[in-house]
Amino acid sequence: EGTEITLLNTKAEIQEALEKMGEVFEEKSGVHVEVMPVTDGDSPYTKVVSMYNAGSAPTLAILDTTDVIALAEEKAADLTNEPWVAEAEDYVTRVNDKIYSFPLCIEGRGLIYNKAVIEDALGEEFDPDSITTLDEFEELLDRLVKGGIEKPVSLAKEDWSLGAHHLQYVYETYDGTSEGAQECIEQIKDGEINLTKYDRMAEFLDMFDVLKKYNVAKGDPLGADYDEMAIDLVDGKTAIWFNGNWAWPNMEEAGAEEDDEYGFLPYFMNNDEDDFVNQKIQASPSKQVMVDGQQASETEQAAAKEFLNWIVYSEIGQQMLVKTCSIIPAFQNNPYEPSDPLARDIYEKVHNDRAFNAAAIVPNDHWSVLGAAMQKYLAGRSDREEFIESVEDYWDEQE
Repeated sequence: EGTEITLLNTKAEIQEALEKMGEVFEEKSGVHVEVMPVTDGDSPYTKVVSMYNAGSAPTLAILDTTDVIALAEEKAADLTNEPWVAEAEDYVTRVNDKIYSFPLCIEGRGLIYNKAVIEDALGEEFDPDSITTLDEFEELLDRLVKGGIEKPVSLAKEDWSLGAHHLQYVYETYDGTSEGAQECIEQIKDGEINLTKYDRMAEFLDMFDVLKKYNVAKGDPLGADYDEMAIDLVDGKTAIWFNGNWAWPNMEEAGAEEDDEYGFLPYFMNNDEDDFVNQKIQASPSKQVMVDGQQASETEQAAAKEFLNWIVYSEIGQQMLVKTCSIIPAFQNNPYEPSDPLARDIYEKVHNDRAFNAAAIVPNDHWSVLGAAMQKYLAGRSDREEFIESVEDYWDEQE
């Protein structure tokens, strides 16, 4: 009672929801939770490191898995023996066989489709499961163009989207597991995989080229506006937006409603309909909560751990995680299903073996450095050879 803890929030879209959770937790426990936002676009890693350096580390920090792995053994409290670990066994991240982070949410990404818009353009019912290859996907886009949607795809230009969400398919589709993604990266670093000849790199660029071709912002791809993409998809100017379930608040603000039919198509990379990449979408625990073990007092650490257990085991905590935050829970004891169509679609795919859990652990500057290289490729200022050379140069510089 009377303890104050801080939570560094790097998921801007749930700032208000986390504040509400903090208020309810304070009513139940007497512990005050101050939710501190990180400006959208700022690096979570840079922010949290600067706070440690200033001696004002947050008690809890929502971070990318990569950041947790970089900071864990030096900064984080050991959570290996926390009771919730048993509820999230498939989604916990281990660092030297210890657990230093709480899997806040499962997030998935792929090609968001607006079913009503597609059906209106095609003049017939649309079955998303009927698209199983890259050729079939391109044929669908051609039909949408003929149906009156001049440029049916929205393609974000942000470095985090290009350098993390697109490019990481090269690693994640090695075999569809996190271990395989790391094996792929190690082989690239060791020179065992030549990216010029690696089939997944060629397939990734084949898919990206199709998205570029039908991009609504093709005339000025680096001038694309993220918020406008949500509006375009909802209003029917486009029919496909490459993104993840975190885009729902933007879409809702643009006028999308929970009973509208939106869902995800896979990131089609070739014409083998039996290849898992053409059947499943990527979904993994993308955001982790780390408890400070360096600057927080024992009481503050205990309060932080209690907050995490409250989220997992109390009925109101379970409900608020899913319903208030629109989060797909990583905990199997949580009975609540997401209500928004994007999270609901991913939830169903995860529970029906139509998602693969592969999280590539990359250096903290991966998305900025290679996101910039992808921006050049998106804008037509480099070709495949130059882009692949940029990726190879990047990994050559890593230890």
